[in-house]
Amino acid sequence: MVEQAKVKQRSGTTTQERTDATTEVSKVGVFTIAAFGTLVGLWSVACLIGGMAASGGPLELVGNWFKAVTGM
Repeated sequence: MVEQAKVKQRSGTTTQERTDATTEVSKVGVFTIAAFGTLVGLWSVACLIGGMAASGGPLELVGNWFKAVTGM
């Protein structure tokens, strides 16, 4: 009589992830530049709103800007 045995096979894969130091430095650099650009953009909008408030409106702001640039 022939005996048969059931054998369970385990198959699996393993993955390893390597990140280089240059990749991480690049990520930090991009984040820093984006954050600084956002701050500059918000500051410029705040300055425009302050200028419009001081001039009396957007048209007066443009008129005053031309007067300041041309010296009239």
